[in-house]
Amino acid sequence: MKVQVCIIGGGPSGLLLSQLLHLQGIDTILLEKYSREHVLSRIRAGVIEHGFAKLMREAQCGERMDREGEIHHGFHIAHDSRLDYVDLHKHSGGNSVIVYGQTELTRDLYEARDKLGGNVVHNAEDVTPHDIASDAPYVTYRVGDKTVRVDCEFVIGADGFHGVSRKSIPTDVLREHEKIYPFGWLGILSRTKPVSPELIYVKHERGFALCSLRSQVLSRYYIQVPLSDKPEDWSDDAFWAELKRRLPEQVAAQLITGPSIEKSIAPLRSFVAEPMRYGRLFLAGDAAHIVPPTGARGLNSAASDIYYLYHALIDHYRKGDDSGLDGYSQKALARVWKAQRFSWWMTMLLHRFPDRLSYDERLQETEMSYLFSSETAQRLVAENYVGLPF
Repeated sequence: MKVQVCIIGGGPSGLLLSQLLHLQGIDTILLEKYSREHVLSRIRAGVIEHGFAKLMREAQCGERMDREGEIHHGFHIAHDSRLDYVDLHKHSGGNSVIVYGQTELTRDLYEARDKLGGNVVHNAEDVTPHDIASDAPYVTYRVGDKTVRVDCEFVIGADGFHGVSRKSIPTDVLREHEKIYPFGWLGILSRTKPVSPELIYVKHERGFALCSLRSQVLSRYYIQVPLSDKPEDWSDDAFWAELKRRLPEQVAAQLITGPSIEKSIAPLRSFVAEPMRYGRLFLAGDAAHIVPPTGARGLNSAASDIYYLYHALIDHYRKGDDSGLDGYSQKALARVWKAQRFSWWMTMLLHRFPDRLSYDERLQETEMSYLFSSETAQRLVAENYVGLPF
């Protein structure tokens, strides 16, 4: 089999790139390790930057997002028993974000690929890139007892943190930067009306909390827990009780509780791999970088990678211009590190660290006070939250 672009990874990054390239007449194949049902069972963040939303529309996948997604013009930060508001629309030049579950976004992308007859292979085992430093790379994979070879011109590694793509770059070339945070987020999904029409981030002496939503009848809540905790350590009643302790009284009084549909603990990690290109292999999304979910940058950072790759590949095939491909890693990493900075800042501002010093606590208090006393500080937060320009 021969295609122009072989994409490894069937999450939103790989699907979006394959859809965009298909619409421009560029032949792709997408290889996914798991079944479609498994991919769609993953519960992930759902805050969509305005630039990402525009890219979904360009991929002809934004109709349901625009119809069902919740447009948010700001978010709240609860601290010191008060509730302050960050007005994104006011402080970012009229921009906003869309709250739309990643599962639903991925479902829309799959349906779009089906509609165009996209070549998506599920349950592809032992996916392996070969000769990526040459001008003739290829990828092999296995389905059952059959091994298939895909000859291609470019390989896109969008297969996540644990995928094979990044591991295919020689260790003497690859540089990895990582920070592990000493806590995780215990999250539950419940079929209940959200406590607030917009997100509430909570800084509390007992630990961070977040009130989020997927729709007007589906809520997503989180609390900070030690890394040693397991989901089964927390009953639904215990979760709701702890969440209420961390919320301001007026918010806790309005909280509607119910059985959890899904419950999990996500450890927090900051990670960046450099470079994001080696030969004919290009990394995108979690294969190259991960951020704590505090700043809602993870999926959006992946989208910026896809934007740069999409335009670079179009220039290569239409104009014979490889400047976009040659500059991809540097350009993508410049934006990635800005997203890392914002996510790190939000995480440091809102969480309670087990090894905290009184100095650290006073800095957190001062940072929070400054944020809500300065329009300039709020503009900086808004600019980053709605998404920096691609």
